[in-house]
Amino acid sequence: MKAVFLDASPTLAEVTERLLQIGDMTVSIHRDPDITPEQIPGVVGDADIVWIDHTGLSTDIASQCPNLRHVIFLGTGARSYMSPEELAEIGIQVHIIKGYGDTAVAECAFGLMWAAAKGYAAMDRGVRAGNWPRTEGLQLTGKTLGLVGFGGIGAEMARLGLGAGMRVIAWNRSPKEHPGVPFLSIEAVLAQSDVVSVHLLLNDETRGFLSKSRIEGMRDGAILVNTARGAVIDELAMIDALKSGKLGHAALDVFEVEPLPPGHALSTLENVTLSAHSAFRTAEASDNLIEAALNHGRRIAQER
Repeated sequence: MKAVFLDASPTLAEVTERLLQIGDMTVSIHRDPDITPEQIPGVVGDADIVWIDHTGLSTDIASQCPNLRHVIFLGTGARSYMSPEELAEIGIQVHIIKGYGDTAVAECAFGLMWAAAKGYAAMDRGVRAGNWPRTEGLQLTGKTLGLVGFGGIGAEMARLGLGAGMRVIAWNRSPKEHPGVPFLSIEAVLAQSDVVSVHLLLNDETRGFLSKSRIEGMRDGAILVNTARGAVIDELAMIDALKSGKLGHAALDVFEVEPLPPGHALSTLENVTLSAHSAFRTAEASDNLIEAALNHGRRIAQER
């Protein structure tokens, strides 16, 4: 069997080469993270397996890859880049990777929360411009952190929040229990939280989950943190709430359209802190991610 890493960044290419073992299937590494759809069939060639980090794979393009039977998506958000159901109809199975970056993403969410509460991004911009914008921050100790979604990342975020002396509450789509974290209705979590941090997978049920009406149900002046997927929040409703002051701040690592287009409204608002979908990018998470992808390939080869 053959595999192709379709859109390897320099970092992930190096990690793949380092972790490949004698006896593993051949993994051809295409070192261009900006591959276009038209290039995909030629790069895939006769490979059985494709690894994808962030490139869109339409069903039409996939159908032009004659031997392709498996897509290993390097993360959990495959639906942002392809339709697993449509691919299954033409005999291609999509595999996702969970848990590889739970700590990394939670640390990013925690850092974004802290930066938003203290106004660091705005002060940084001001100081660089030659000004001295001393702003009043929010003390987080004793405040309520509400987690929307409670998988591995949510559990790590709870650990960090509790360690910082925050009250942590949560809502999850299925019943959960966790020491020190009461699980409440979504309405109660939104209404009670000084900070709401979103940790939901994107699917048909969660798209637009944080809707205009749910944002209106949040505590006035709350901080909203999103390191999940941009489309789980109604972006226009969020922008309106930021402009009106209903939301005090949004700290975002993900967006409906990525990269964020120049001049986008979110880049013009002072009460927004932005990062470039980089929450999971740590050396530790990269090793976990590639090792999991290799293990998927090993299992597929054994089942053949």
